[in-house]
Amino acid sequence: MLQALRVWATRRYYRHTNAQAWHGKFTDAAYSTLQLPGPHGQLQARMYSSKVGASKPLIIFFHGGGWVIGDLITHHPFCQQLREHTGCTVVAVDYRLAPEHPFPAALQDCLAATHWLARHAESIGPSNGSFVLAGDSAGGHLAACTGLALGPDMLARLAGALLIYPVVDHYSHPYPSYTERARGQTLTSNLMRWFWDTWLAGQSAADAAAAGALLAGHDDLHTLPNCLLVTAERDPLRDEGRALGNALEDAGVPLTLQHYADAEHGFACSQGPGRDFEHFMALTRQWLDTLHPTGHR
Repeated sequence: MLQALRVWATRRYYRHTNAQAWHGKFTDAAYSTLQLPGPHGQLQARMYSSKVGASKPLIIFFHGGGWVIGDLITHHPFCQQLREHTGCTVVAVDYRLAPEHPFPAALQDCLAATHWLARHAESIGPSNGSFVLAGDSAGGHLAACTGLALGPDMLARLAGALLIYPVVDHYSHPYPSYTERARGQTLTSNLMRWFWDTWLAGQSAADAAAAGALLAGHDDLHTLPNCLLVTAERDPLRDEGRALGNALEDAGVPLTLQHYADAEHGFACSQGPGRDFEHFMALTRQWLDTLHPTGHR
């Protein structure tokens, strides 16, 4: 009962704070709804179609929220802004959340959605037929894991991965930032531990690693496409994000790494437009323009 109450309250709080952060700060524009075939029923999605997107990749976006909170509503303003700043058509996918649907449900949904969207990229909205996987926090984790799970036919059309302060490793492998940035910002180390425990639902970090759900030490990082990896200073995930950047470079993955020294976890998607947000959007637009439309290097 206490777990269910905490989940309900945290979801409501996350919706409220995101809505407050963006209130009156962007122009709401039209979007369309999609129903995508999932492994256990239909998955809801929102498409933010761009009139100038025909020469650009489709962005498939997975929202953050620790696999427990977050949805199409919490990240609606950000997805609107992502479309406006980049000119790309954006599809946001609403995967199943824990604790109702623990690991690996979210991974299964994101992979199924990606397969369908990639096969229909040229017909659902303006794009050049390639696609980019994108996500923030747990969504960044899901985007990277999805990329690692794709077969050669899909990898040929995967142009890039936009990883915004992603979850990389389980808290049982602590990085200094878990202690240095344990408190003092919205995402605390204790909250991140609760997210992991809720999502794994009694399964271990070893179980998650065996199923390909941990990016740290993953053997196939070299298969990922050109990546834009964003980290923030005031973030328990700061150091695991940096470690991922080092691992991607070692694996020979083309990488743009941007660290925001004055920002906290959530600055890009959950805190409304600010200086770092504007810089991030400009960087994302520039990075997208460098991607090869046929995908992998």
